Amino acid sequence: MKKFFRIFWLILLGVVVLGTFYFLWSKSRPKTTTYETVEVTRQTIENLSVATGKVSPRDEVMIKPQISGIISELHKEAGQYVESGEIIATVKVIPEMGQLNSAESRVRLAEINLNQTKNEYERQQQLFEQKIISREEMEQSEVTYQRAVEELENAQDNLEIVRDGISSRSAQLSNTQIRSTISGMILDIPVKEGNSVIQSNTFNDGTTIATVADMSDMIFVGTIDETEVGRVHTGMPIKLTIGALESQPFEAILEYISPKASEQNGAILFEIKAAAQIPDSVTVRAGYSANAEIVLSRADNVLSLPESTLSFRGDSTFVYILSDSLATPPVYSEHPVTIGLSDGINVEIRSGLELGEKVRGNVIAVN
Repeated sequence: MKKFFRIFWLILLGVVVLGTFYFLWSKSRPKTTTYETVEVTRQTIENLSVATGKVSPRDEVMIKPQISGIISELHKEAGQYVESGEIIATVKVIPEMGQLNSAESRVRLAEINLNQTKNEYERQQQLFEQKIISREEMEQSEVTYQRAVEELENAQDNLEIVRDGISSRSAQLSNTQIRSTISGMILDIPVKEGNSVIQSNTFNDGTTIATVADMSDMIFVGTIDETEVGRVHTGMPIKLTIGALESQPFEAILEYISPKASEQNGAILFEIKAAAQIPDSVTVRAGYSANAEIVLSRADNVLSLPESTLSFRGDSTFVYILSDSLATPPVYSEHPVTIGLSDGINVEIRSGLELGEKVRGNVIAVN
């Protein structure tokens, strides 16, 4: 047994010694680093600014009633198209008892006045036929009678409006019929039949019956950072990417930059608006989220390399050109270059390299 343990420890000691020698030998060997080779190519480089926002109709009109009451009937639903003047809802008037009593009293007084004036007019007419009074007195009596008739009609119309919200002489202009003021799509109808509504006046905004918008005129509304707002201007082309329609970009023209900034989560942002050019064959709903790519600067068909191939030392920029591809590993030599526009991935090479030249790229392996 003792002989067995002696042999075991001797073998273990030999393995440790050999392992130590191998470790020291491998550490002393020079390491070989393998790099990928990148070729100088021509491409278009764009410096973009991305603004986030949403796509909305340029004008959304809120339809409000001109009379208070209760919604008795809804003639349209959200999503339907309406023409200007088309009826959206009907309001049933709940008369105020004081106004109703005053209107009824006015009608009764007008009827009394008309009866009295009519009798006077008939007597004057008989006297005129007998040539007892002059034509001037007769005409004056006739005018007084016509005024009494008109006063009664006005009093009756006022009673109908207070009681029903509509008069027989102005049925086509009834305030109880809520009509669309523009042609477009109904985006929302926030009320239901039976809801009470308040008229729009100088003291109250009124209850919104419906929201109507022209969906053929859409705009992008978003924000841009203060560091980039000085590089954009109205009239610049924009490429819109709508979240719900990612596979189909749309063109737009920047038409508004807010003169005043707003602070959001510590960032200073400026609102921008762009007129979106959306084909009739595409359905875009109000409020779709979208991203706008604004081309701040562009270099067409220029020599370019990935930014990862560049090395910097002080104010100088260098690349490593492949000088011996047959050597193992390949040999690269340092070469100064002048760079231009960058898009964050690729960079423009203005001088120092030719088309097709190969330079050192990222590390592939270290042996």
